[in-house]
Amino acid sequence: MKKLNERIKKIRNDLHLSQQYVADYVGINRSAIAEIESGKRNVSAAELDLFSKLFLISTDELLHGTKTSAPQATFARKFDQLDEEDQIEILNLIEFKKQMKSKRG
Repeated sequence: MKKLNERIKKIRNDLHLSQQYVADYVGINRSAIAEIESGKRNVSAAELDLFSKLFLISTDELLHGTKTSAPQATFARKFDQLDEEDQIEILNLIEFKKQMKSKRG
């Protein structure tokens, strides 16, 4: 099982985020990110929360590498954070996708 520092590095790379971008988001310097990823520096609770928000995963998944919520639950939480115009656009896209699938099947 991967350690926290390895998961942070992998997710950052998977998302194509630079160490500098992550450092700016978390509010630390780039060398601190390098230390975290190499396992030379621990992550504070506040930093863990920011990593989780930036990577769009739960802190539990970040800490343990296990997903704790279904995609629908994650979607619902994120959907509520959008303004009404964006919500309508997403609902229209969902309806469009359903119509396209029914035409194929």
